[in-house]
Amino acid sequence: MRYGFIAEYRQEHRIVLLCKVMGVSRSGYYLWYRRQEDGQSRAESFLLEEIERVYKQHKGRYGSPRISRQLQVEGIPVSKNRVARLMRKHGIVAKTKKKFKITTNSKRTKAVSEDLLQQNFVAVEPNRVWTSDITYVWTKEGWLYLTIVLDVFSRMIVGWSVNVRLTSTGVLDAILRAVEHRTVSPGLIFHSDRGSQYASTEVRSVLQAHKMRQSMSGKGNCYDNAITETVFHTIKTEEIFFHHYDTRKEATQSIFEYIEIYYNRQRSHSALNYLSPTEFEKLYFFS
Repeated sequence: MRYGFIAEYRQEHRIVLLCKVMGVSRSGYYLWYRRQEDGQSRAESFLLEEIERVYKQHKGRYGSPRISRQLQVEGIPVSKNRVARLMRKHGIVAKTKKKFKITTNSKRTKAVSEDLLQQNFVAVEPNRVWTSDITYVWTKEGWLYLTIVLDVFSRMIVGWSVNVRLTSTGVLDAILRAVEHRTVSPGLIFHSDRGSQYASTEVRSVLQAHKMRQSMSGKGNCYDNAITETVFHTIKTEEIFFHHYDTRKEATQSIFEYIEIYYNRQRSHSALNYLSPTEFEKLYFFS
């Protein structure tokens, strides 16, 4: 208690000296100080409301880097550190769930293609490099297998499919959906793991028909397709792991909404300067 009294006395003494130097009364100083505190409090309340708005808009998936970036784009000058501080203070945390376990199929029974990428996931324009992979989604009706085709340039999921069996059919459906909506550049590299689904005659025929060059990861090396695994990690930790799907139809609807409505069109990517894949491609085509 004695030390607290001494500290208060010293603070009061400093204020008295400051008022004398500035030529103002103590009551005038305290009135100014309260106004400053009120202004800071109102500014913090406003910023907190904006943080909560963006957080809810993205269903709790955004952390401080993406929230601060969106607020800056909207014309609200704020630093990432200030957003992070307010989020910590009020217990606002980006939702994630479980560590994502990579599940690749490296078994092969057919010939494989050369690895044309060598982990160099770079494309200077759309429709030059696509990657693809398959993951598993559990429902009470049984497993559902999700295949995606990713454009490396913009991280856009250009094709995807769900299937009740782990066969080449799901891969073919995803490729055909991508081809239907994109302009395939001659020589486009289509990269995947060595799974039998990708080594099938049907898949090879479709790729050849559209003048794509097939590329496959090294044996047992998941890093050779890390960019696609990262997208699966995002889909699972931001959407799938927060649901207990009763039916495959319910899971399919959830995946559709996440990919088509949110991921491709709304979700900002740090690798794209915090633009969504759609915004990034628009910038490329119209700049």
